[in-house]
Amino acid sequence: MSARPGAVAHQFDDARQQREAAELGMWTFLLTELMLFGGFFVGYTAYRHAYPEAFIEGSSHLDVLMGGINTGVLIMSSLTMALAVREAQLGRRKGIIINLILTIVFGGVFLGIKAVEYSHKIHEHLVPGPNFVLDSPISNNVQLFFSFYFAMTGTHAFHMIIGIGLMIWLIFKARSGAFNGEYYAPVEMVGLYWHFVDIVWIFLYPLLYLLGRH
Repeated sequence: MSARPGAVAHQFDDARQQREAAELGMWTFLLTELMLFGGFFVGYTAYRHAYPEAFIEGSSHLDVLMGGINTGVLIMSSLTMALAVREAQLGRRKGIIINLILTIVFGGVFLGIKAVEYSHKIHEHLVPGPNFVLDSPISNNVQLFFSFYFAMTGTHAFHMIIGIGLMIWLIFKARSGAFNGEYYAPVEMVGLYWHFVDIVWIFLYPLLYLLGRH
């Protein structure tokens, strides 16, 4: 069976070749993203070993419950994203849209909780910089922990915002009937991106929130 007219770009022989090219491009892109977060993880690990007490103290100021709820929310978003891809493979327009909307809602809940966490840190003067205040003899090193916290979670949140934007675009495409059982690569590629973002958080949560909590 051939792909529907217009689904295959002129530079490709068929839908399969186009999908394979899209997969290669997405995995290459995710590799560069892995290098970005990998740099954060390496730096974090090095300084955590250099200042273990400060990092444990900094982690004690994070809300484990909020972080845990966000972890559950992202796991649910991965499920709905996977269901959206499955619905696309089956050519079910309504199913694609519903599951993409659910994924966006879960992503919005995550970002909302993260905004609440950030507001608490601002109120507590725990944002690195001239206004950082902590009554501790190792406050400078604790500030280093929060530098990693905001850099890593902020970068992660930015990637989530991009993912939500892509899903909104997919919803408009799905409404116009752009996807069917033979052409669903955009949904699948955005799904790969979203799963990657979710996996990054699975590593961030224990590294940042669970230090010294036995």
